[in-house]
Amino acid sequence: MHIKISKENLFSTIQTVQNIVSTKVTLPILSNILVESKNDKLKINATDLDIGISCELPVEILEEGAITIPAKRFSDIIREMPAGDILVHTKKNNHIDVEGNQCRFKLIGLPPDEFPKFPEFKDKEVIQIEQSILKEMLRLTSFSVSHEESRYVLNGVLLEISNNIIKIVATDGRRLAKIEKKLEHSIKKDVKVIIPIKAVQEINRNLKDEGNVSFIVGANQVLFDIDGVLIATRIIEGDFPDYNQVIPEESNLKITVNTQELLSAIRRANLLTTQDFQAIKFEIFKDKMVISKMTPDIGESREEISIEYGGAETVVGFNPHFLIDFLKNINDESIKIEFLGVDKPAVVRMEDYLYLVLPMRI
Repeated sequence: MHIKISKENLFSTIQTVQNIVSTKVTLPILSNILVESKNDKLKINATDLDIGISCELPVEILEEGAITIPAKRFSDIIREMPAGDILVHTKKNNHIDVEGNQCRFKLIGLPPDEFPKFPEFKDKEVIQIEQSILKEMLRLTSFSVSHEESRYVLNGVLLEISNNIIKIVATDGRRLAKIEKKLEHSIKKDVKVIIPIKAVQEINRNLKDEGNVSFIVGANQVLFDIDGVLIATRIIEGDFPDYNQVIPEESNLKITVNTQELLSAIRRANLLTTQDFQAIKFEIFKDKMVISKMTPDIGESREEISIEYGGAETVVGFNPHFLIDFLKNINDESIKIEFLGVDKPAVVRMEDYLYLVLPMRI
């Protein structure tokens, strides 16, 4: 292989794929990226066996070929190279020359045939959605994913599609986020898969505010095409919990509160929490909410904020992190919250979005 390419284009593409390359791998080939030149295109692939990512970009090819190159070392070298064109030339025994303006490196790679093949998805239905919509759906749900390895099926988001309705749901057993949108076209076959959180983060990193994203659901993998960046991920095997069972019927008694005022007050109360004393107290009155925290040997705080409320006075405790994660992602100036009782969840219902958090003992 012998190619000529600008430093900026090469470095940008390497950055796109190298996020999933792990330095702690049992197979040395997985620390490398596959670099392949063919038909005036340079293709760069990376994988950790659970997620694969592939990018293409135009390149001046002096000789077609392929090689795998240590990802981090290659990225560091290209970043520090002088601006301008770079020549990458493979030699015998998997040796690689990288040349720039009065600068030259020699690296040792591994044979390309050892690199895992990128999965193929043939004769499968292609589903399309606006990138901005999918980005919003993932932003409003992915923070609720469980990171406990013992709850494997909760280590990702549930993606459900039926007819022209797409839903994304995430829960860690103590909170739940659900959002649904309409697709422009109905699909032929219903979809129900769990996408791992690492893949969700990689997808979200590449999503933009314009254009569409296409995806294909296979037997045990899903392929996303985001403006030519292909991301293939294994799905999590198992049955996602029936989330509809934990969603209570809607209550007419709702608290109306300014989103930023509530977020700021909770953040201040959170300053006094510890691992053993996490819950903060919410006292609900007709026209005000008192948010307080008392932690032994640490201190206490108390703050009042204005609300609109027509129900009975109540007191309830919540994990502040669960509320902060939600509130910092909400763009609405004010929200309506259903506080259903001391031992019942708090629920926020918006046009196509629902967030539920279970209480804590105070």
